[in-house]
Amino acid sequence: MKTGCRKHIIAFLAAGLAACSVVYAADGGSNNDCSPFSKYGIGTLNKVGTAYSRSMGGVGIAGRDNRYINVLNPAAVTARDSLAFMADFSVGEKSSFYKQDTKTSIGNTFNITNFSMSFPIWRSSAFMLGISPFSSVAYSVMDKTTDGYMGNTTQLYSGMGSLYQLYVGAGATFWKRLSIGAQFNYYFGNLEKYTSSTPSSSQYRSLYSGIKMPLQGFGGKFGLQYEQPIGKKDKLIVGATYRLSTSVLGVDRQRGNNGYILELATAVQSDIVDTLINNSISMDGVNIPQEFAVGISYRHADKWNFEVNYTRSDWTKSGMDGKKGFKVDNFSSTIAQSWNAGFEITPNRSDIRYYMKRCSYRIGGYYNVEYYRYKNMPISSYGITLGMTMPVFRWLNGITVGVDLGRRTPMGSDNMKIKENYLGVNVSLNVFDIWFIKPQYQ
Repeated sequence: MKTGCRKHIIAFLAAGLAACSVVYAADGGSNNDCSPFSKYGIGTLNKVGTAYSRSMGGVGIAGRDNRYINVLNPAAVTARDSLAFMADFSVGEKSSFYKQDTKTSIGNTFNITNFSMSFPIWRSSAFMLGISPFSSVAYSVMDKTTDGYMGNTTQLYSGMGSLYQLYVGAGATFWKRLSIGAQFNYYFGNLEKYTSSTPSSSQYRSLYSGIKMPLQGFGGKFGLQYEQPIGKKDKLIVGATYRLSTSVLGVDRQRGNNGYILELATAVQSDIVDTLINNSISMDGVNIPQEFAVGISYRHADKWNFEVNYTRSDWTKSGMDGKKGFKVDNFSSTIAQSWNAGFEITPNRSDIRYYMKRCSYRIGGYYNVEYYRYKNMPISSYGITLGMTMPVFRWLNGITVGVDLGRRTPMGSDNMKIKENYLGVNVSLNVFDIWFIKPQYQ
């Protein structure tokens, strides 16, 4: 590999790490999702994976491809060229349209969705590390009420912040078919939720309260994949992952206490601000629950691939329903489930005449049951995805573009339920280069 080219790649990786640092440095203000559903718990869970897996309907548990980093299953890190360095930098934009009865609103967000790197360790083993948003809180909801004592009052509920996941994983392949991987996860971030009450009469004070939750936790994930050749060109791959339950603790950074979060309450009248409460409150017993996922894929040579996944996690044991800062009226925890399917085809990777035949095309779909209920109604999200990878330069470098068109809404007959239609666009730069090769001289 030429030294100049390597310097360009190193500069790209440094820029990616710097961009990730800037995103988090904004005190969690970079939100990957904007939704009134993010009021509950730790917010809306972000879709895991690069633009490649997102454009395939979110599959990847049984995915093995040496052109892309698969962050859904740590065992998939071994599906690579043994001499190559790989990296992925993904960004995403989402436009949402909300409707409740006759009320409508629009939200737009943009954020870094994944940054990961992978390289070989020894023979059939490999290593990867990266960072991605795990959940997001981003909402602003206004409600007007009438009180017999205070009269008309405007209630404003707002929240912001993100919980991030830093992961380090490694995997190895045994007997050329069985791959096993393990991953260490570190969750960290800031979530903020506020409420203000403003009476229409100037005789009464406006009330403002909120809670700041700097959170952190440590967890792990295990994965395996088994690859069974069928004939000379086809392969059947089965995969599974298990994520450990993780206790998420508050960190009172003002006092240096672990297991605490900061509660704020302020009364406001004209230019006078009276602080009523500014105390740490205990926060324990909140968990990100264990998660099971299975998948199966069928690949025909280097031309097409089809995969289906199923994921399940029981959030009723998370402890969020009874915890201050997490519990919200009309919301409660439930069992989260996800069904995903995706198909990819590449007409001819070796075509030297028609560029479009060297591109990869994808289509997928998903159906999710979220980890929370609204008015005892499960929340479902479903949609279709489209994607394309365009090869650039040499080796297996490429640019991937994916589109996600879906809907999220409570599964019930309540006419006042919130409906969300959204359009997401994801773009990633896939870096692939040969680094680990010994030069030979004659």
